[in-house]
Amino acid sequence: MTAGILTAQVALALAVTVVVATSGPVWTVVGGLPAAVGIALVVDPVSSVFVVLVAVASWLLYVTVRTDATGPTDSLWLLFTAGLTGMTVTADVFNLYVFLEISGLAAYALVASRRGTRAALAALHYLLVGTVGATLYLLGVGYLYVATGTLAMADLRTALPAVGYDSPLVVAAFVLIAVGLGVKLALFPLHAWKPDAYAASALDVSALLATLGSTVPGYALVRLVFDVFTGSFLAAVPLAEVGLLAAGLVSVAAGGYLTFRQTDVRRFLAYSSILQFGLVVVGVALATPAAVTAALVLLVANAVAKGGLYVAVGLFDREFGATTVADYARLARDAPVVAVGVACAFASLVGLPPTVGFAGKWYLALAAVETRAWLVAGVVLLSTLVSLAYAGRVVERLFLAPEPVAVGSAPVVTDGGEAASEAKPASGTAVSPAFRRRATGVVVVSAVALVGLGLGSTALAEWVAPVVEGWL
Repeated sequence: MTAGILTAQVALALAVTVVVATSGPVWTVVGGLPAAVGIALVVDPVSSVFVVLVAVASWLLYVTVRTDATGPTDSLWLLFTAGLTGMTVTADVFNLYVFLEISGLAAYALVASRRGTRAALAALHYLLVGTVGATLYLLGVGYLYVATGTLAMADLRTALPAVGYDSPLVVAAFVLIAVGLGVKLALFPLHAWKPDAYAASALDVSALLATLGSTVPGYALVRLVFDVFTGSFLAAVPLAEVGLLAAGLVSVAAGGYLTFRQTDVRRFLAYSSILQFGLVVVGVALATPAAVTAALVLLVANAVAKGGLYVAVGLFDREFGATTVADYARLARDAPVVAVGVACAFASLVGLPPTVGFAGKWYLALAAVETRAWLVAGVVLLSTLVSLAYAGRVVERLFLAPEPVAVGSAPVVTDGGEAASEAKPASGTAVSPAFRRRATGVVVVSAVALVGLGLGSTALAEWVAPVVEGWL
């Protein structure tokens, strides 16, 4: 039943995208009510990208690596998917909050669905921090309503200039909304919930959360900044732009540093997302067509790469008992296809051609040069070098690490300073050949998508260009 529902959603998402391509944005108000008070839904070229991403990722992960296909947890999977889909298509800032909470509550429960104290504590931490973020967002929405008397995004876009961009209500609303969504993105220092939640949850849940959990709130931030507050707000309130830029740059620096300190691979990947989403926020702060395009492309790139990586990490854990970077020594010999897929995903996170991660960083670098933001240009370059260092550490372990020594010897410290296991880690739970094939297939699909989107990045940029240019 669940697989059928998700399959139908994929078909519907693709059909709506075809309509957008042939006839323009699709707009409707549920129940035929006026848009100012009804539930307005809109799909344009930008939102269609994330509608398809949510549908395809939810379906693919469910039919390949889903391990707890029971009634209650399947309902949570569907609620999470529905909430994220609603966030991508809503045209009302309050309904965006409703969908944000639906997806958030489902995510907390999905993390807790893995038995054990660790998962329960991680879910509680996620719940508490996520609730704070959602509450801040809701307070911002309340200030917008007090200032303008409307919650519809289209009406807010025209009403805010009349109120005055520098109005205390408007500025307070922006700060609260940005911080609330910053919690969901796990920007530094609002990030502490993410490593715990991703490390403690089951394989399928961690892959789903890593792919979509922060990606769609990232899209929501882009949409609200430019479709509601607009670039004119950032120009009229320079401190707002400076605040976004500072948050992004600090997240890039902190994310790189914290990633270097990790040995557990799941936490390693979670911390690396802080750097990636920091770059997204930097793109939002620069507020040029190239920068906003970079933010959107980087969101897609991180989602596709992290989905494949978390599936690969889960497979390595189950089949080889490998959970730390040191445990990955020469696993490429036993799982060469998965290892190559992991290398491709890391290449995208680093920003190497021809992956889509390179395209995102290229657009961001172009925006920095165009605006003479030399600090940003330097940070983009530095983030690439930092990402190359930490990604290279994992890839080197996979392909080039020394052979493990015999059991019974003293611990060995490798050339890279990692404490290596004496012998290959003992296997964890037995992995069926069918599950191995499905998981490997997901990693391959992720790698192919990263390269395909990279080669087609110009077409992707052209697809979102009409909306991005309309915002700016």
